[in-house]
Amino acid sequence: MRDVVVGTHNSRAARTGGAAVPDATAQTVASADIADASWANRGFAQRAVRWLATRQGVRQFLDIGSYRPDRRNTHEALTGVVAGSTVVYTHCDRQVIEHGCRSLARTPGTALVPVNLHYPEEILRHPVTRRVFDLHQPVAVLMVAVTPLVADAEDPWRLVERYLEPLAAGSWLVLSDLTSDHQADRLTTAVGQLYGQRFTQVTFRTRAAVERYFHRLQIVPPYEGADPVVTHVGLWGAEDPELADSDGSRWFYAAVARKH
Repeated sequence: MRDVVVGTHNSRAARTGGAAVPDATAQTVASADIADASWANRGFAQRAVRWLATRQGVRQFLDIGSYRPDRRNTHEALTGVVAGSTVVYTHCDRQVIEHGCRSLARTPGTALVPVNLHYPEEILRHPVTRRVFDLHQPVAVLMVAVTPLVADAEDPWRLVERYLEPLAAGSWLVLSDLTSDHQADRLTTAVGQLYGQRFTQVTFRTRAAVERYFHRLQIVPPYEGADPVVTHVGLWGAEDPELADSDGSRWFYAAVARKH
């Protein structure tokens, strides 16, 4: 979704949730926030994988549903950082799969598994996954901005567990999820409508609901001096948390955690 220039006055008014705020203003602010949130999620994922590779020695990355042919992807974020990393992407969009298979075939240590994120067992048993990964060694599972597409009735918490359970001790979860905490109702409605133009449904979750993904894992502090907690996505790995705490960042909670 393209960036939208938003005036300070309109942004502040929309965030207060006043009844007089026009729907058009809420839509404009929501568009800008979604664009900002997209960049915040990309930055989070790239900072997290580089930290895992350089500080934790992780060499295997399973990236669920986020490969895009028109942007910098996980294997590119690792280029020049460490040698010997492998990345397996998953996706179920036909055009993404066709482009990804052609592109990644020319990139050693990468592959794409054409399986929907709802089927972790199939993904982990897939011949491509088995060829690229040594599943006796730790794997970092990236689920960045994909769990909003899983309804509560589909139990996203159990879905995440099904990815982690078969993996070796020392594996990692890198996850962000959509929230409406502390957002005005009209702005939340506008964000939901904009996401709904692309996706069948999206689910907003509270901090407590996002924390449930990590209840059996060891969360690491998101930045120097912080407690090991779930935080807004832009803050994770930020050198200056105050500057990183953008409006778009506050639409997503995130954490990185280790499997014991």
